[in-house]
Amino acid sequence: MRLRGFSKRPSSDIFTSHTIHPRWAFHYGGRTELQFNIGLERVSDVDELRHGVAFSFEPSQSLPSIDVLIPKVRLFNDFMRLYPEHYGDMCMWHHAGHERSADYAPSPILPDLVRPGPFVFLGKRRPVALIDYDEILTDFDRLLPLYEYVESGGREDAGLPAAPTGFTFQTGCTERPAATTATLAERELNVSLRHNLLQAGLSARLIAEYGAENVADEHPSGLGTKIDVVLRRTPEEYWYYEIKTAHSPRSCIREALGQVMEYAYWPGAREPRRLIVSGENALDDDGRAYLRQLNERFRLPVAYEQIVLEE
Repeated sequence: MRLRGFSKRPSSDIFTSHTIHPRWAFHYGGRTELQFNIGLERVSDVDELRHGVAFSFEPSQSLPSIDVLIPKVRLFNDFMRLYPEHYGDMCMWHHAGHERSADYAPSPILPDLVRPGPFVFLGKRRPVALIDYDEILTDFDRLLPLYEYVESGGREDAGLPAAPTGFTFQTGCTERPAATTATLAERELNVSLRHNLLQAGLSARLIAEYGAENVADEHPSGLGTKIDVVLRRTPEEYWYYEIKTAHSPRSCIREALGQVMEYAYWPGAREPRRLIVSGENALDDDGRAYLRQLNERFRLPVAYEQIVLEE
C-alpha cells in the first residue's frame, strides 16, 4: 500500500486461486512485478521446494507484454550491484525453454534472458522432506527490501537502511564448508567459491599475525553492506580489505575502488586508516605507480595486497 498509494488493499490474500497452481504459486499481482514465488522443482530425481523471488517473462493474459518488467529488471540489477553480499547464501538459476541452468551466485540478470519465455529465480531450495517454514518466512523478510526497491521505482529509502548505530567492530570469521570436494575447474572458475577460498586464506594470515580477536570477515559496514575483511590494528585504527577474483591486479583495483570508497566515505561510514584491494596476482610497476598517484595526489589510503593460496 505504501509503495503504490492504494486507498485500500487490493486483496486480503497474499496468494489467490489465480496465483496458486499444482506445483508453484506467486503472490497476488506478481505477474507484472518481481514476484514472491514458491514451487516444486525436480533436481537429481528429488522434489525440492524453492522459495524466493522471480521474474517470469512468459507472456500471458495478465502479462501480454514483458515491457512492464524491463525497467524493474534494471532496478533489480541496480540493487544487486549496490548490495552484492546481502544474498550471498542464496543462489540464482533460470529456466529457458526446456532447459534449466546450473545454480550461480546472485548477480544482475543478463540481457539475453530478458525476452519472452525465461523464468529467472533468486532464492533457495530444500528437499521436500527437509522444508523449514521459519527459514522460508525469514528469507521472504530478507528479500522484502529488494522487492520494495524494485517496486518503488528505486527509492533509496526503500532499499536496505543504514545501520542506526553505524560501524561497530565485531570480531569473528565465517566457518565455510571445506572446498576439498570441489573439482579443479570449480576451484578455478566458480567465482563465489574462489572468493571464499581467498577470503579464508586472507583471514587466516591476518589471524596468525594479529590475533583472532582483531579480524572479522563479512563485517557490516554500517551502511547496509558488508566488508570482506576488517582488521583492527588499534581500538581507533581499522583496515578494510576488499577481495576480487579477477586475474589482473588492474582489474581487481578497478572493480574494488568504488566499493572501498563507499565503505570509507559515504555519510555515516567509519573511515579506516587503509583501504586494501586484495587479489591473487602480484602488482606490477604500472600498478604501483597508479596507487602512488592515488596516495600522493588525492591522499587516498588505497593499497594492494596479493593473496597466496596453498593449493
